This record gives sequence, C-alpha cells and structure tokens, in this order.
Amino acid sequence: MTHQAFLDEPPQSTLLTSYDRAHMKLYMRLLDAETDAADWREAVALLFGIDAGREPERAYRVHRSHLARARWMREYGYRQLAREA
Repeated sequence: MTHQAFLDEPPQSTLLTSYDRAHMKLYMRLLDAETDAADWREAVALLFGIDAGREPERAYRVHRSHLARARWMREYGYRQLAREA
C-alpha cells in the first residue's frame, strides 16, 4: 500500500485545515478501525506504514494524535464541510 505523506501530529485548529481535507480518508479509516476494535499497532502499520515494534513511541503518538483529530472531525469538523456544500 502507498502511504500518503503525513505529519507525526496533525495541525490543531478549531477550523478545518488543508491537512484535514487531504487526510479525510485516513481519518475515516482510523475511526473504522476504532469501531472494529482493531489493535492500534496494526492500524498504525497499515495506515501509516510505521512498525510499532521498531518505533513504539512515534507509532503511538502518530496514531493517538490522528485518531484524536479524526474524532474532532466526526464531532465538529463535518459541520464546516456541510456549510460549504
């Protein structure tokens, strides 16, 4: 699988960012993995291409921060998208 370029932590903003727009599919996949109770190490390997065994702290930080932003999108960010439509 080809992994899209990503930051270790997505930009934090109360507004939808260009990073959010570019990574919306990733956010949805993270939320799906959470719903399916997938192991975070498996999700980070599949979605980000990071081996949690080799880079445990980075893998956890990347997963945790992107999942938090995905949750923000689900709760707040989608409203901004709806207003634009």
